[in-house]
Order: sequence, then C-alpha cells, then structure tokens
Amino acid sequence: MAVGVRVAGSIIGRDRVLTAVIAGASSLSFVGSGFIVLCYVLFKELRKFSYKLVFYLALSDMLCSFFTMIGDPATGFYCYTQGYSTHFFCVASFLWTTTIAFTLHRTVVRHKTDVEDLEAMFHLYVWGTSLVLTVIRSIGNNHGHLGTWCWAQSSRTGKAVHFITFYMPLWGAILYNGFTYLQVIRMLNNATRMAVGISDRAYQSDARADMKALNRWGYYPLILIGSWAFGTISRIHDFIEPGHKIFWLSVLDVGMASLMGLFNSIAYGLNSSVRRAIYERLDLFWPEKLRRWLPNNSRFRNQEQEGELVSLRSLDQP
Repeated sequence: MAVGVRVAGSIIGRDRVLTAVIAGASSLSFVGSGFIVLCYVLFKELRKFSYKLVFYLALSDMLCSFFTMIGDPATGFYCYTQGYSTHFFCVASFLWTTTIAFTLHRTVVRHKTDVEDLEAMFHLYVWGTSLVLTVIRSIGNNHGHLGTWCWAQSSRTGKAVHFITFYMPLWGAILYNGFTYLQVIRMLNNATRMAVGISDRAYQSDARADMKALNRWGYYPLILIGSWAFGTISRIHDFIEPGHKIFWLSVLDVGMASLMGLFNSIAYGLNSSVRRAIYERLDLFWPEKLRRWLPNNSRFRNQEQEGELVSLRSLDQP
C-alpha cells in the first residue's frame, strides 16, 4: 500500500514538473511570437510580402502556444481543445516555414518575381493541409496524455495516426527546407565566385550581402529539428514500449516543442528591419538623456537597409 502511494505521489510530482515546463516554455513562445505580430501591426514599413510570411508564421506560433497553455488533461473538453487546436496551428507553423523557403528558392534560384501572386495559394496550402491532417488525426481517437500533454493518444491506432499526421509531414518539411536552402546558398556561392572572376565590385557587394543573410537562413531547418527531435523519439519509444515512460525525455519533449514559437520569432522575426523600426520609434519618443543608451542607434540609422530576406528586395520595392 505504501509503495502504491509513493508511486502515485511520484507520478503526480512528475506531472507537476511537466505542467510547469509546458506553461513556462509556452509563455515564452507566446510572448516572442506575439511581439512579432505586434510589430507587423504597428510598423507599416514591415507590411511587405517578405515579412508578411513571417507574420503568418508568428501568428500560427502564437495560437499554438496559447492553446498549449490552456489545455487541461483532467477535463475532457479542454484536453480535446488543446490536442486538436495545438495540432492544427503547429502544423500550420512548420508549413509556413516551407512557404518562406519556397519563396526564397523561386526568387533566387529560378529568378521569378511572381511569388506575391501566390499568396492565396499559400493560404490554401497551409490552412487546408493543417485542417485535413487535424481531421484525419481523429481516426482511432482515444485521448490520453503524457503527464499534461494532450497530444498523446492512448490507443495504438491513435498513436500511429498521430505520427503519420504530424511527425511525418514535419520531417518532410525539414528535409524540404534543408534541401531548398542548400540550393539557394549554392546559387549565391556561384554568383559570388563569378563576381570575383569578373572583378565586378558592385555585384560582389550585393552577392556578399545576400550570402551573409542566406548563411543564417541555412541554419533555420535546425530550429524544427531542435524543437521536435525529442518529441519524435518520445513518440517512437511510447509506441514501442507504452508502459515505460522516460521522464527526462518527456521533459525535453514538451519543453523544446513548446519553445518552437520563441525560436522562430528570434530567427525569422527579429531581423534588421524590425530592429530599425524599433530604434526609430524609441528615438522619436525617448528623452534626449536616454538616447545615448540605445545601442549604436545613430550608426544603425545611417546604415544601408539590409533585411534578412535580402534576395526578396525586388518584391518589397513600392
């Protein structure tokens, strides 16, 4: 009897730890992605097609984080709300990263300038695919939870469907993004070598600026890998050995997945255009005494504008 009480107490303690991890990490993601959404709404100069895709990504992350925070496995309705809403918006999040990768590839590699005309198709692709996958996930549905994680399903069929409708598309998106960014970076590397060969200094400057930005974007598939690698391992382990839970793996699973919105907001959203817009507003309203505390404010203002989507600048021109 005493052993059973200790086991029950241990399970409750672990559930509380998982609840705290999810709440804390999701709150950070909600604040980070909400900040990007707020910047897009407040700063008119950011309302260009290249940053609009980042706005949709941040909006998906913000809603994904919100529904993760309000889920309650102890209550059936809220558990269903968390499970399906989080699934929908997290799928939408990683699908929006594929539209950004597609836009860069079409602009840089294929030299097309019509990507803005594809916005309606992007919405149909992202929201439509997210809805279809979320509906399919209801097959074999018998909700359980890992601690406080309403995504998990207790039936073997439900676990398999969950893996097929989320983790398989997720890793497909990771592979697509990685392959696409590799092609884009290779294209810009070739352009840089060509510029050096013909000694075109102006072209060299443009190509190097593009490479500086795109080298950062080449690491962005790692955000999805870092956010969901532990979750993937945890789902596979739970499918193979459903009766054996690994607590530290569950912590890493829910913690890293809940931080995806924060990672995306930093990597995709906090670019030089956003920082410039913020510094300009602060420069207008802050007292003269405090302006010197703004980091490199005057130098930042005088620099030539350089956003992370450098290669999409032709789309952003009025």
